[in-house]
Amino acid sequence: MIFSRVLAPTLAFALLAGAALPAMAQQAAQPVPAPAAAAERAAPALVVTLVIDQFSANLFNQYRGQFTGGLKTLADQGMVSINGYQTHGVTVTCAGHSTVLTGMHPAHSGIPANDWIDTTTGEETYCLAAPQNTLAHGKNTDNGPVGPDQLKATTLGDWLKAVSPQSRVFGISGKDRGAINLAGHKADGAFWLTEGFGFTTYVEPGQSAEAKLAPVAAINARMIDRFTRQAPTWTYSHDACRRLEGQWVIGGQTFNSTVPPSNFSLDSSPILDELTLEGAAELLDNQQLGRRGVTDMLGVSLSATDRIGHGYGTQGPEMCEQMLRLDAALGVFLDKLSTIPGGAVVVLTADHGGSDFPERSSVEGYPAAGRVDRNLTPRVNDALKARFNLTANPLVSSAGGLIVVDGDRKSLAEPLRSQVVAAAVELLNAEPQVAMAVSRDELLAEPMPASDNPENLSLRQRLRLSAVAERSPDIMRAYQPGLTGSGRVGATISSHGSPWDYDRRVPIIFWWPGAEGQERFLPMRTIDIAPTLAHLIGVKPTDAVDGRCMDLPQFATGRCEGQKP
Repeated sequence: MIFSRVLAPTLAFALLAGAALPAMAQQAAQPVPAPAAAAERAAPALVVTLVIDQFSANLFNQYRGQFTGGLKTLADQGMVSINGYQTHGVTVTCAGHSTVLTGMHPAHSGIPANDWIDTTTGEETYCLAAPQNTLAHGKNTDNGPVGPDQLKATTLGDWLKAVSPQSRVFGISGKDRGAINLAGHKADGAFWLTEGFGFTTYVEPGQSAEAKLAPVAAINARMIDRFTRQAPTWTYSHDACRRLEGQWVIGGQTFNSTVPPSNFSLDSSPILDELTLEGAAELLDNQQLGRRGVTDMLGVSLSATDRIGHGYGTQGPEMCEQMLRLDAALGVFLDKLSTIPGGAVVVLTADHGGSDFPERSSVEGYPAAGRVDRNLTPRVNDALKARFNLTANPLVSSAGGLIVVDGDRKSLAEPLRSQVVAAAVELLNAEPQVAMAVSRDELLAEPMPASDNPENLSLRQRLRLSAVAERSPDIMRAYQPGLTGSGRVGATISSHGSPWDYDRRVPIIFWWPGAEGQERFLPMRTIDIAPTLAHLIGVKPTDAVDGRCMDLPQFATGRCEGQKP
C-alpha cells in the first residue's frame, strides 16, 4: 500500500517511533534480508525541484570542497549522484528542463531545442510559444507570449493535480522556459524575472493579469522600491576568486575576465538567482506551501550560472563568485525549507552542463578545444548549390543542426528536399570538424534506444533521443568534442548543446531535513526524477514515461515496486 500526503493527508513528515526491525534468522536457500533503516519517514508535505541552469557535474565537483552553505548541505547530507545524465544529444535549456518533471526524453516531451524553424512558414518558433496568450506586465518582451502548450508531455505537477486538485503547484525562474517546464500545464502559477518589472507570467484568454500576478505582487513592489533607491551592483564577495582574473583575445576582441564585468547586467550576475530564491521564499510563505495538509510542489530554476557561463566562461572569477554566492543563497533557502512542519523533499539537478571558452581551455590542458570553422557551412552550401543548380543557400542553421529550405526558409519540394538532405549529410560527414551528421527522418525511422545506461549510448542514439518530427532540424549534427561556435565578447563566448559528457553529465541530489549523506556512483538520469517523486508522494503518471523510479529507502513510500533493483 502506498502512503502519501496526497492519499493520507494526516501523515506527518517526522521520524516514526520505534527502533530498527530485529534481525531475522537466515533460512536455508533464502538470502539474508538487507538491514532495515532505523526509522522511516512519511511522505513529504512539499516537493521542491531545484534546477541550476548549466550546472555541470564537472562544475559541481570543482567547487564541492569550497561550498559552505546550501550546496554543502546538499552535497554532505543528500543522496548524491555525480553521474547524473541528460541522456539526449541536443543539450539546451528548454529541452533539458522538459525532461526533469515529465520523465520523458525530448523525443517524447516534444521539446527538442530552445526554438526551431517551421519550414512550412519559414518562421522561427520559440519552444514555449503561445500566441493566444499575453504577458502579465503588459509588454511584448522576453520571448513574447508563452505558455505550456508546446510541451507535449504532462508533468509531476499535472499528475498531482489530477488526484489532489487542492494541492498547489508553482514554478519560478529567471527564465520563462525554466518556470513553465517545471510548473506544467495545470499549475497555479509560473513566474520569471523580466527587466524593469520583476516577476511576470503568462495570461491566458479570459484571465486577469492582476489575479495571475497576485502571488508575486508584494515582492515585485519591494524589488522596484529597492532598486529605485539603489541600483544593483556586482562586486567581489570572495577575494579568493580574484586569482582567476585574466585577459583573453576572442574573435579579435580583448576580453578582461574580472568582477564586475565591463558589460555588467543584473540578469548575467549572481543577483539573478538571489532574487529568484527570494521569490521562491515569498511563494512558500504567502501560498503556505507544505502547510495545508496536502502535498504541494515548487519548481525553482536558477538561471545565472547559464548566463554567466555563456557571457564569461566557467573558469574565471565570474563563475567562482557565482558558485559561492549561489551556495550562500541556497543555504538560506534550505534553512527556510527546514521549518516546513510536514517536511520537504528537495531534488537538485541541471538542465545541461557546459564548458569554458576554448581560448582558455586550450592553454589549460585541453588542446582539442577550438572554434568551428566559420566557412564550414558556406563551403557545403556552395557545393550543394552547384550540384543542384540552386540560387539560394539550401542549408540554414537551426538548433542542433541544419534545415534544408528555399530562399524564404520554407522546405524544398520533394524529391529535391530528400536529395539535398542526402548530399548534405555526405558532405558534412566528410568535414573533419563534424563528428556526425544524420537525417532527422532517418533517425525517426529507428526505434527509441534503451537508455538505462546513458554512458553506453552511441552518438547516433543520443541524437535519436532528441529527434522530434517537424521540430528538429532536417539534418542533426554534432561537432567533434571540444569545438564550439564563434564567440563574441559582450555576448556569448562559450556555449553548450553538444552530445558530449561535459554537456550531458549533471548532478542529481535528493535531500530532506535530517538526511544522512549517501553517494550513488551508478548512472542516474534526469528522466528518473519524476517517477521517483511520483512514487514517493503516491501519484501515478498519466502517460507512460521513459524514466524509472529510484529507491529512496528512508521513506515509508520510498521503495520502488515492481522494478529490478
